[in-house]
Amino acid sequence: MPCEGCTERDNVSTGATMEFLLLGFSELLRLRVLLFLIFLIVHLVTLAGNMMIFMAVIMEPSRPPMLFFLCQLSAIELCYTLVIVPKALLSLVVVDGSTISFLGCAAQMHLFVALGGAECFLLAAMSYDRYVAICQPLRYAAVMSEGLCLRLALTCGLGAFAVSLVLTAAVFRLPLCRSHRINHFFCDVPAVLHLACTQSYTPELALLAACVLLLLLPFLVILASYVCIAVALLHLTSSVGRGKAFSTCFSHLAITLLHYGCATFIYIRPKSSYSPARDKVVSLVYTNITPLMYPLIYSLRNKEIRGILRKMLRRKKIAQMN
Repeated sequence: MPCEGCTERDNVSTGATMEFLLLGFSELLRLRVLLFLIFLIVHLVTLAGNMMIFMAVIMEPSRPPMLFFLCQLSAIELCYTLVIVPKALLSLVVVDGSTISFLGCAAQMHLFVALGGAECFLLAAMSYDRYVAICQPLRYAAVMSEGLCLRLALTCGLGAFAVSLVLTAAVFRLPLCRSHRINHFFCDVPAVLHLACTQSYTPELALLAACVLLLLLPFLVILASYVCIAVALLHLTSSVGRGKAFSTCFSHLAITLLHYGCATFIYIRPKSSYSPARDKVVSLVYTNITPLMYPLIYSLRNKEIRGILRKMLRRKKIAQMN
């Protein structure tokens, strides 16, 4: 039975003409100029950092599996920030919030979830790479072949795309309240679900299923990989070898904790605990600070990345001299 004050979704033309109002940071009018400058600088630095790592790895003729996955991770982060940040910056410029069409909102949600899910799958693939490198070093080259890396990368992207498509379709088939005011700076799943005119827990089932597939399963793979790595490191008698092995895992562990910490807080919880102000703060970290930290963590901790970046700088200097 349709609820009072809801928009009927049976008419196809309604979706084509409907618009949502992204309130963004309308409650922080006095700080919007400062926030705009901060977000713009962070966005540009994030784009530059991820682009630099992406180009550095692409230009390297011999790419080990970890660098191949890192290149894909940088590409995901580039797309990730371009999907979210421009609309967030626009919401700071427009005082009363920015509008987004029904199809635009659905597309933004789909791409956001697909890219975030692909990153979860990719982090699981990277943890498997570390497991093979530490626990089966003699078979590493044979196991982590170029063909396997390509198949893993393709599976990560297509799997996340499919799950995200089903979740987005389930969310936007719900009856939505007439206000269409999304108290967020982008079309995030909890923010749009909050507009659903239903008191049942049915809308959350699709989100729960997506969380199991995109968050829980990759996390279990990462956990299993690091349990095996920890057991292997305990059998090492050399403290130097143990420290070296841990150092190769530090960057991946740091990024995994950042990614899963924010994602778990936002998505694995009941609809009743939804808090717009708190969610926006966590989403700011999730969509701005975390992508900025990735190139910093990898460029500082990964010896191969540092070596490639030094070679790039040397080539640039030689080109300038010539």
